[in-house]
Amino acid sequence: MSPLARRATAEFAGTGLLVTVVVGSGIAAARLSPGDVGLQLAENAAATAAGLAVIILMVGPVSGAHLNPVVSLVDWALGRRDGTGLSSVTLGVYALAQTTGAVGGAVLANLMFDLPAVTVSTTVRSGPSLWLAEAVATAGLIALILSLVRTGRAHLAAPAVGAYIGSAYWFTSSTSFANPAVTVGRVFSDTFAGIAPGSVAPFVAAQFAGAVAGAGLALVLHPASKESV
Repeated sequence: MSPLARRATAEFAGTGLLVTVVVGSGIAAARLSPGDVGLQLAENAAATAAGLAVIILMVGPVSGAHLNPVVSLVDWALGRRDGTGLSSVTLGVYALAQTTGAVGGAVLANLMFDLPAVTVSTTVRSGPSLWLAEAVATAGLIALILSLVRTGRAHLAAPAVGAYIGSAYWFTSSTSFANPAVTVGRVFSDTFAGIAPGSVAPFVAAQFAGAVAGAGLALVLHPASKESV
């Protein structure tokens, strides 16, 4: 297997497992704590935070554990000047692997809980407050990742990113999708963590806007980089 194929496999599997954790824990939470949405969210957030940290540790040494097209895009964009970061081809491969992995992860979660493989979500998540929340969540995520990388602390990404996403479930009204691939994947499960197809485009647009803001903040705070993503 070529190095790029190995890295794409890591991104596919890692993003797939992430969506499996998000959707699967959402289904379990809804079944175990019916009628208590706050407890369901707490269970979903805790499982996602822990699962994300583990996944980053598993695939990070292979692909960098981007698991997110906006992370890959920022890596590509910031590396254009000095030839570091992802190439254009690798960016496209990563984005495809992440998105297909996310869809596969939702299907896997559905099957594990004895649901149809694909159930298109009917949960509408729309409105300016949610779009702002997605921009904020994604900006914070990108700023965190770049801050760690540009100060030589990338080894702390697993616990830091896991903790950030777990907390962002609570401090954002959108429950912090912060990831276009995960957003698409969650369309394919009409469960607690799902999102209706019509709500996807504004969420993704907000995520890309947030990524730009987060990258800008990190560059202002840490203008000199000690290593690449």
